[in-house]
Amino acid sequence: MMATEATPGATPILRHADAGDVVWAMGNRFTLKMRSAETAGALSMLEVVAPAGTAPPLHTHHREAEVFVLFEGTMIYRAGDETFELTPGSSIYLPRGLPHAFRVVGTDPARFLALTFPGGLEGLYEEIGRPAPGPGLPDPPTQEEIAAWLQASPKYGLELNGPPLPDPQV
Repeated sequence: MMATEATPGATPILRHADAGDVVWAMGNRFTLKMRSAETAGALSMLEVVAPAGTAPPLHTHHREAEVFVLFEGTMIYRAGDETFELTPGSSIYLPRGLPHAFRVVGTDPARFLALTFPGGLEGLYEEIGRPAPGPGLPDPPTQEEIAAWLQASPKYGLELNGPPLPDPQV
């Protein structure tokens, strides 16, 4: 059996279900489970609660790949030229550089784990959001918050490619 060496200075990180700073941004609730700074840049892990109807614009990450693991709710996901339906228990891998967008469909919020490799994207939500004052979800994003997200996105390697996915029920 071949021995491997641990990354210098690396230590295990444990997060219990209720752990992590909570930020409200763009109408969503982000629980920062693991920050890039804690993982030597390897990854970021966020638990996200997004209300029904949430639909960010089509965009591309030029710095990181993403993995989404859906726990609750239903989402449609466009990744490149393909569209997928995610139901509880589904997961999707999005390679760096692949244009993608999603929409939370139905009447219930979606709760999912969002991992980015390498980490760092959590800084965008910390920059434009605010600490959650309690449980629940924030109001929908204001025009000022959307403008801040659009202005900050390039700093985090995000390129906007098009409009959000249309609501399939309309």
